[in-house]
Amino acid sequence: MSITINQPLDMHLHLRDKAMLKTVGPLSSASFSGAIIMPNLVPPVSTKEELIAYKSRIIEACGEDTFTPYMTLFFKPSYTKEFLKSVKDELTAIKLYPAGITTNSEGGVSGFDVNELRPTLDAMSELEIPLCIHGETNGFVMDREAEFVSIYEMLASNFPKLKIIMEHITTRESVEALDKFDNLYATITLHHLLITLDDVAGGMLQPHLFCKPIAKRPEDREALRRVALEGHPKVMFGSDSAPHPQHTKESCGCAAGVFTAPIALQVLAELFEGHSTIENLQAFVSNNAKAIYNHIKVPHKTVTLEKKPFIVPAKYGDVVPMYASETLAYSIVNIQG
Repeated sequence: MSITINQPLDMHLHLRDKAMLKTVGPLSSASFSGAIIMPNLVPPVSTKEELIAYKSRIIEACGEDTFTPYMTLFFKPSYTKEFLKSVKDELTAIKLYPAGITTNSEGGVSGFDVNELRPTLDAMSELEIPLCIHGETNGFVMDREAEFVSIYEMLASNFPKLKIIMEHITTRESVEALDKFDNLYATITLHHLLITLDDVAGGMLQPHLFCKPIAKRPEDREALRRVALEGHPKVMFGSDSAPHPQHTKESCGCAAGVFTAPIALQVLAELFEGHSTIENLQAFVSNNAKAIYNHIKVPHKTVTLEKKPFIVPAKYGDVVPMYASETLAYSIVNIQG
C-alpha cells in the first residue's frame, strides 16, 4: 500500500539550539514542508532580533531541505501594538506559557488578568496574529489541562477575533471546548494519540514517554482519536517533538518530552490506516493547518510512504526516539520537493 502526503506540516515543534538543533533539525526538515517553532529557549525568543537570528540558525541547520520554519515569540503582556507591527512580517504566532509549567517557561504568565492581557491580545486580534497556549494550571497533574479549559473559554469570549490554538490537547474537556467557540482550535501530538498514563508509569517507568502535558486516561485518548481520525477541521497535527539528551531523560528529575519527529508520518499512516480513515490523514497533517493558519505560505513537498518495515534507530545523536529499536509497518520511500 502506498500513501502520498502533500505539504506535510508539523504545527508544534521544538528544535532547541546549537548542537541539538544541528542533530534534530534535519530530521524534521527532511519530511515536512514546514513547522511552527516553539520559542522556549534559554533565554526565550522575545525580540525581533532574537527571532530572526534563531530562524537563520534553523535554516542553516536544515541545509538544502525544502522547509519553512514558522517562527513564534514567547508571549509577554508588555508587547505593544507598535512592536507587533514591526515584527509581524517575521512572525507566525505568539506562544503563551503559564509561568513554570513546562521546559524553560519560568518567564511565562502568572495569573490570567484580562485587564493586564487586553492591550497585547487586542493588538494581536487586530493584526491577525494567532495565540498559541500551553494550557495547564498548577493543580493536580492529571487535572491541570481540564482546569485550564475555563481560561480558554474566558479568553475566547473576551477576544472573539483572536485565533486561539489550544496546544497539544490531551483531554475530553479540551476536545469538547473546540466546538463551543468559533475562535478555538487545537494541535494534537502523535504520542497522545497512542499512549495513556498506564504506558508511562503503569509498570516500569518509561522515561522516554514522559511528557507535559502528561498522558491521560483511555477515554481522553479516544476523544483525541475521534477528532483526529475524522479529520475534524479545527484540529491539526503538532508533534510537540521535544528532544533531550539521553542522560537527562534516564535520570532522577527526568526531563519532559517525547522525541517523535523522525517517525511521525510513518506511525500516523499506520494509525489512520488501522482505523480505515486513511483518506483523512491529509487533512490532519496539512490541509487543516493551512486553513487555520491561512496566511502562511507552504513550500511544495510530497512524501510517499509504503507498507514496508522500518526499524527505528536506537538513537539519533544522543536523543532516544519513541519506539527506539522497534519495527514500524510503514517506511518513507520517496520525498519530492
